[in-house]
Amino acid sequence: MEKKKGRPRDIATEKAILAASYDLLLENGFGTITVEKIAERAKVSKATIYKWWPNKAAVVMDGFLSAAMARLPVPDTGSVIDDIVIQVSNLASFLTSREGKVINELIAEGQFDVKLAEAYRARYFNPRRFDSRRILERGVQRGELKKDLDIELCIDLIYGPLFYRLLVTGEKIDEVFIKTLIHYALEGIWVKR
Repeated sequence: MEKKKGRPRDIATEKAILAASYDLLLENGFGTITVEKIAERAKVSKATIYKWWPNKAAVVMDGFLSAAMARLPVPDTGSVIDDIVIQVSNLASFLTSREGKVINELIAEGQFDVKLAEAYRARYFNPRRFDSRRILERGVQRGELKKDLDIELCIDLIYGPLFYRLLVTGEKIDEVFIKTLIHYALEGIWVKR
């Protein structure tokens, strides 16, 4: 038997909930947010929020992503190196902005909150990996990168150092770092001509 679909989400209500969760995240941090506070700020019931999201972490991540997505378009210049440089530069600029620093907090909170860790992996990191995978696959298809490339490992090689600096060492993330990182990461996977 086919499952009945409920009424579609009201766009204005959804936007209000996402905006409320995002504003609360920026104002006070993830740890202080409650579904009650989101509902109060959005002027909706808690039941409405729970009807559309399974938990606080999911609605907060969706609010964050709703605000952040426009800043991270997937480039397609025709050159894998240019695309990766653009994507990593955009990501680095975002992650070092006020909004992006929220990711640091979410990752830290996720070490103690399994639902939050699942939410940021599913809603933020997995889509970013998918975008990176598409860029590298285009490079393989165009003959710029080796055909037998382990794309998942390459993504780790490119983005791991960025997050290491962001979350562990606090060292500078600038254009020189990004271009050097990408050169070193891609040097072993280029098609030799």
